[in-house]
Amino acid sequence: METKSIAVYGAGACARELAWLIQSCSGHEKSYEVLCFIDDNEAHHGRIVNDIPVMGLNEARSRFPDARAVGGIGYPDVRRTLMEKAAVAGFGFETIIHPRVEISRWVEIGIGTVICAGSIVTTNIILGEHVQINLDCTVCHDVIMGDYTTLAPGVHVSGCVHMGRGVYIGAGAVIINGTLDSPLTIGDGAVIGAGACVTKSVAAGATVVGVPATPVS
Repeated sequence: METKSIAVYGAGACARELAWLIQSCSGHEKSYEVLCFIDDNEAHHGRIVNDIPVMGLNEARSRFPDARAVGGIGYPDVRRTLMEKAAVAGFGFETIIHPRVEISRWVEIGIGTVICAGSIVTTNIILGEHVQINLDCTVCHDVIMGDYTTLAPGVHVSGCVHMGRGVYIGAGAVIINGTLDSPLTIGDGAVIGAGACVTKSVAAGATVVGVPATPVS
């Protein structure tokens, strides 16, 4: 079985969890080795975090030319910036789906996407590039998630929901369903607060919180 080499871009809490999830995929259909964390803060270079060295982007690319990068940052805008830097440096990307994910074959998944343990992704779903679906989320039928969108742990997305690019949905939020003819939409860059219940479409760039979710400044 081929072992794939991974460089996790980021060295904080999200990156540590991601490294553990990637390591726990080994021994199943695929095997991974996390070679390093990449951190743009030079003060952190040379550290060892959970037995994994921390280094800069150029050093990681030089030392591990065959490694593929995965974004270890939860915030969509920051993750997009880092993945663009990794691409310029010459890194390719890896898609990570934990073996404890339930997913149908009628799901399109963009490169660099991460789907964490305990999540369920059902049918006729399109996931863009570098999407993050965190622990124990559910994504129902006919959902579209744009590039760099993030679901924090325990998010539940009902059917016929269309999300733009860079949407962030906080832990425990619930998105009710739209219909095939009139999907519930969440615009580019919108933020859904933790524990919110979204009952209607959300404009691009808006932040909504509460039950039912309403906009805040």
